[in-house]
Amino acid sequence: MDERGEEDVVVPAAAPSPVLSSELLGFPPDARVLIINADDLGMYHAVNSAVIESIERGIVSSCSLMAPCPWALHAMHLLRGRPEIPFGIHLTLVCDTTHYRWDPLTPKAHVPSLLDDAGDLFTPATRSELLARARIDEVESEFRAQIDAVFDAGLSPTHLDWHCLADGGRDDILDLTVALAAEYGLAVRIWLEPGRRKLRSQGLPVTDRPFLDSFALDIDGKPARYAGLLRTLPTGLSEWAVHPGLGNEEAQAIEPDGFRVRRTDYEFLVSPEAREILREEGIVVIDYRPLQEKWARTAAE
Repeated sequence: MDERGEEDVVVPAAAPSPVLSSELLGFPPDARVLIINADDLGMYHAVNSAVIESIERGIVSSCSLMAPCPWALHAMHLLRGRPEIPFGIHLTLVCDTTHYRWDPLTPKAHVPSLLDDAGDLFTPATRSELLARARIDEVESEFRAQIDAVFDAGLSPTHLDWHCLADGGRDDILDLTVALAAEYGLAVRIWLEPGRRKLRSQGLPVTDRPFLDSFALDIDGKPARYAGLLRTLPTGLSEWAVHPGLGNEEAQAIEPDGFRVRRTDYEFLVSPEAREILREEGIVVIDYRPLQEKWARTAAE
């Protein structure tokens, strides 16, 4: 983001204000535009159910599918039956827990640099080791396997994003993902400022404002926090990555800590209050389809 005497001082002319991504998408400069994307579809049943409900009954506008996860096939079944739901691919090199596992879609012998010493995917606690070890050719193999699994299921995603790795975690992984997006006709979620600046300089729409990850919010007082964030949403394009879940016995067994994050997200996202605030504030909620169209046009030029 931009950073802010007796002699005559020559003050250079101010640089023109950058065009907001929301303007690139056709919105006026004062528009407040928000993507509300539910991450982690496919992780387990209580997540799948809550994500779909948060879209169909709540304010969520799109979701992201984790192709390697145990409930991915169920998630794909749900999406095939609901072609109106826009979704992205949550590129997954990390497994969240040590007791509820998933593996890469690529045969393990072909991607050894993506595995820990026990032969499993790294966890969030060990992702720095993953990023130090991962070979970019093996990352590409796994990313392609996940993308192809979704297309082979007869589904049409809108964008790519990452699970537990902001902007891929490394510059070369970010560049690879952007190249894959161009190849497959998709957009990319860009979270961190260096990536946003780089892609914006190419005329590609990315979020204009700091990204919100709901796992960073306190559980106590979350409804009031969400309401305040909506009422003070700035102009331009913003994105929230939310994580709805039902918080039932299944969720508590799989995520004894994280299920509360998901349950409190879900409760707000389907609440009448959330929809009423959006109406009162005149916030425009979109999904990744307009970004996908702009990214695809730019790649074709």
